[in-house]
Amino acid sequence: MNGLFITFEGPEGSGKTSVINGIKAYFEDNAIDFIATREPGGIRIAEDIRSIILNKDNVEMDAHAEALLFAASRSQHFYEKVKPAMEQNKVILCDRFIDSSLAYQGHARGLGIDNVYEINKFGIGNIMPDLTIFIDVPPAVGLERVFNNIRKIDRLDLENLEFHELVYEGYMEVEKRFPDRFVKVNGEQTIEQVTKDTIDIIKTYLK
Repeated sequence: MNGLFITFEGPEGSGKTSVINGIKAYFEDNAIDFIATREPGGIRIAEDIRSIILNKDNVEMDAHAEALLFAASRSQHFYEKVKPAMEQNKVILCDRFIDSSLAYQGHARGLGIDNVYEINKFGIGNIMPDLTIFIDVPPAVGLERVFNNIRKIDRLDLENLEFHELVYEGYMEVEKRFPDRFVKVNGEQTIEQVTKDTIDIIKTYLK
């Protein structure tokens, strides 16, 4: 399978979406064949699942069900959209992927990173990203951005700071497990600088 599969991770409010938009503009200007997508979502079935997962009214959702819903959404999205793009030798820019589940459900929810990894490996055929960009901001900074109306608030945003600090810890554990593909970018810089730093990293992979 060819193509270049790039995923973007970070705490809530890290600025991933803005960075991806900047990369899209760069790719368009340089005639790089790509698709941009997101998780959960990206295709109709996965977007339907997304609406259930992130609905602020679904406060009774169990952590196991949450992890399985993310995995189901990811599986459909991967086989319907990501895998075909890889086979067409495109660059895939994906806002969140398996590492989110490892950090959020595996570590912060206490289900175990290994357990969540196994159900997701089944769902995506054990295909992992070529490069993961982690937009690194302290959880408190990210949450402040969210609640200053950067975007619509969802169910996960409403978790307390302790939960989001556990998520961050989970990402640091993911970095230890996958050091060859996990690259941090300082997300406390201007969005223009974060985007430039990220593009510079991606260029080395495009070569």
